[in-house]
Amino acid sequence: RHVRKVSIFGSARLPATDPSYRMAKRFGQLMSEAGWMSITGASTGIMWAGHEGAGRAFSFGANIRLPFEQAVNRVIENDRKLIHFKYFFTRKLIFVKESDAICLFPGGFGTLDEGFETITLVQTGKSTPRPIVLVESRRGHYWDAWLHFVKHHILARRMVDPADLQLFQMAGSAEEARDILLTFYKNYHSMRFVGDKLVIRLHEGLERSDIEKLNRK
Repeated sequence: RHVRKVSIFGSARLPATDPSYRMAKRFGQLMSEAGWMSITGASTGIMWAGHEGAGRAFSFGANIRLPFEQAVNRVIENDRKLIHFKYFFTRKLIFVKESDAICLFPGGFGTLDEGFETITLVQTGKSTPRPIVLVESRRGHYWDAWLHFVKHHILARRMVDPADLQLFQMAGSAEEARDILLTFYKNYHSMRFVGDKLVIRLHEGLERSDIEKLNRK
């Protein structure tokens, strides 16, 4: 648990020739070089790409048992860090509870479900603050179309607040996604409640004026 981890979501159906697959593989590699581990659903497509980039030693797998075969990728197969889940809700709990960041690549219903749920957990304070990054090549339009829907159909009807759009960020490259995660944790370490006090742990101290401002807010 002392090692930072990022949960990587995305389609199981994208082939290795897809730009998002290559970007997910590169992202896993960059995060392992930064000392982070990658948690994926342990199957094919983006999940395989994330593990392939991170390598076996820096990979965790959270597979799901389905009525039809959900193959485990060769990177994490038979590894002690591979867990098989019967229920989606316990699997999704682990994706959030045991990670420090969420990285979403283009995917199907499952990817959108996991993305919306994580944003909702952070929005409502049921999960600690964390980077939530939507990653796709700048030539793609998947997340642009998703953001258009959020802005023009959800935000426009005031179903969310404008500030809620700051709960996630967009990245056009694996390098940009990595930098967002590392910048988030450059000084911030973690937070927790001790009694009725919120304790924020930092790598470097703040000026007294900054602490007073935080306390007021």
